[in-house]
Amino acid sequence: MATYALQMAGLVLGGVGMVGTVAVTIMPQWRVSAFIGSNIVVFENIWEGLWMNCMRHVNIRMQCKIYDSLLALSPDLQASRGLMCAASVLSFLAFMTAILGMKCTRCTGDDEKVKGRILLTAGIMFIITGIVVLIPVSWVANSIIRDFYNPIVNAAQKRELGEALYIGWTTALVLIAGGALFCFVFCCNEKSSRYTYSMPSHRTTQKSYHTDKKSPSVYSRSQYV
Repeated sequence: MATYALQMAGLVLGGVGMVGTVAVTIMPQWRVSAFIGSNIVVFENIWEGLWMNCMRHVNIRMQCKIYDSLLALSPDLQASRGLMCAASVLSFLAFMTAILGMKCTRCTGDDEKVKGRILLTAGIMFIITGIVVLIPVSWVANSIIRDFYNPIVNAAQKRELGEALYIGWTTALVLIAGGALFCFVFCCNEKSSRYTYSMPSHRTTQKSYHTDKKSPSVYSRSQYV
């Protein structure tokens, strides 16, 4: 029962991580306007994401525009787009693999060893996905902080950390936690199966005891003769 609860907890964390990965990939709030210096008065708000940039002026609806070319992005955003797309696909595959390895799933049979290995595979995939999400989010955050404190960069070109980066860090931790739970479940099942196979049954022990007691050895018979 405890193992099934851990499986459900890992599946929920993996599902939340999958949704968070897709959301971070789509969200335009990777880089947001930094209101410092001459930009202290909020006349416009700029968001920069992996696929589009959005701008909102005072009393005007926000307008978003998809990037005309991949080359228009900075190198960190170019790499982040590819990594986040790979993470989205990998998180979906890990989630579907975890469903196949759940105890309540019948299409994969009733062999606990097979299901345990499927869950181990899903756990490793979730952990890899978390690391893949963590790399672009931290890379973009590092470039934003570096440019923010660079005196050469114009104040109008400086940006701050957007909401997508914070959600990305949280998503990476959730994915890694879900994968760690699946790996822990596999280790618990392996230990319990080894203990079951190595422990002799009580009936076999009693039978062997009575057999040894009833049948004396050849040496003891020769002594009585």
